[in-house]
Amino acid sequence: MKKIFSIFFFSLSAVLLFAQMKPTDYSFGGNRLAKTLDQTPASNTIEKILIENNVIWLATGNGLSKSADNGDSWTNYYNSKDFGTESVSAVGYSNGKIWAATWHMETRFDGDHPVGTGLKYSSDEGQTWTSITQPMDKLSDTVITYGINKLKATPVATNVDNFVYDIAFTRNTIWVTCYKGGGLRKSADGGATWSRVVLPPDNLNSIKPSDTLSFPISQSQYYTLRVYSLLATDDTTIYVGSAGGILKSTDNGVSWVKFNHTNQNSPISGNFVVALKQNEFDKSIWAATWKAEGQTEFYGVSASYDGGQNWKNFLTGENAHDFGFKYFGNPTNYTGADLIVATDDGAFRSSDNGNKWIAAPNIVDDFTKVEINTKNFRAVKTNRKSDGSTDIWLGTLNGLARLNENYGFWAGNWKVFLASKNLASTSETYAFPNPFSPSQEIVKIKYSTDKPVNVTIRILDFGMNLVRTLIQNAPRNAVGDHFENWDGKDENGKTVPNGVYFYRIDAGSDKPLFGKIMVLM
Repeated sequence: MKKIFSIFFFSLSAVLLFAQMKPTDYSFGGNRLAKTLDQTPASNTIEKILIENNVIWLATGNGLSKSADNGDSWTNYYNSKDFGTESVSAVGYSNGKIWAATWHMETRFDGDHPVGTGLKYSSDEGQTWTSITQPMDKLSDTVITYGINKLKATPVATNVDNFVYDIAFTRNTIWVTCYKGGGLRKSADGGATWSRVVLPPDNLNSIKPSDTLSFPISQSQYYTLRVYSLLATDDTTIYVGSAGGILKSTDNGVSWVKFNHTNQNSPISGNFVVALKQNEFDKSIWAATWKAEGQTEFYGVSASYDGGQNWKNFLTGENAHDFGFKYFGNPTNYTGADLIVATDDGAFRSSDNGNKWIAAPNIVDDFTKVEINTKNFRAVKTNRKSDGSTDIWLGTLNGLARLNENYGFWAGNWKVFLASKNLASTSETYAFPNPFSPSQEIVKIKYSTDKPVNVTIRILDFGMNLVRTLIQNAPRNAVGDHFENWDGKDENGKTVPNGVYFYRIDAGSDKPLFGKIMVLM
């Protein structure tokens, strides 16, 4: 379990975006911000999808992307004055404002670290943005008052290994989960100030202000204080997914109860909870519940129809990342809903509350014949159209897809959005095919140089440990594009296990480039 928490999944993950942890994953590189609208999002790594007032917002490895015309054109904020070259790990909407959380990777003396750069919000559909610094403590924040208690706390006074992983809203309150040590935080003044939220430690199933408590507030000691996912179901009820189960408050974050794999008769499948969503039709809660440390835990999807008191488990063995719902009937009186789950092994759909699942077909654009050549799905969102059809949006590690469905099951017109694979500058890189299977193919890493340099390329695992050095100070005298191959083996000649890997390119004294490779056997 210790190894799981030494990484971000990202997840924005994203990703992240090693939250990817695996809840989101790292994504690097980028495309320029076009002066005119682009035909595709700037990145093929889609971590989160938000649809509000028929506007599509994407959190990607190459920043924020927006489409106001159902995908016909895109505004990409990568390389803009507001977003620069930041990745985006979370997006949210509340009271007319669009929110985006930003981060990037930095190389320090002890390795590569994710660095949170805070949040940005826009009240005019992305025309202008206001920036908020990464929520963190002061060094003097060593005591937190909780009811009758004064609890010792380890202040998180740095944005290194501290970035916003998810965001949610209750009345007049913004909630964020901060990987890796930032914990759960809330703001009641629009993000101007933030307070750290006290959650039950591993050994307690609930806390309230009138309890006598003495545990320290330290993410390094308690799994339940390492938080990833958020769900606000009304103005006072919020669910938090942690590395130690699901935490629920019905009084806007004052008191908490915990649901985990061992403290209920009908529990969640695993304590590592990377996503939470609510089905508006029957108000059920759906969680992506991964195996954490328990021997009897397992990867899967968990659902509760009674506010968390009991759970049913589905899709055993699948690593889920997100949930979407196709609703039937009117928004004020839904008559049913299909559930769609984005996982590492494809998108799965059920129309009978999880009793039967049907995987998405091979996704091919009906017009261009461009294909989504990965099963690693990260995000899903649906949007009811005025003509009665429904758009199903699917974000993957290798592109974005839209299904306009007006009949049948996974039936309709497919549109695939893939960012251009041309390298616009020497600050860009990508790998293909990605994902790849070492038993069947070799992955190519593409990069570009504008002068003669010596190049080193290393493959790293999710914990940023060295797996393989592909080339070491190799001279690259020709200016232009270059390719290096990786056969999926480590330094000892053994094929690496399935998972997400990263590569680092050092070309002369230039800033290192990073990329991501998914290995699937």
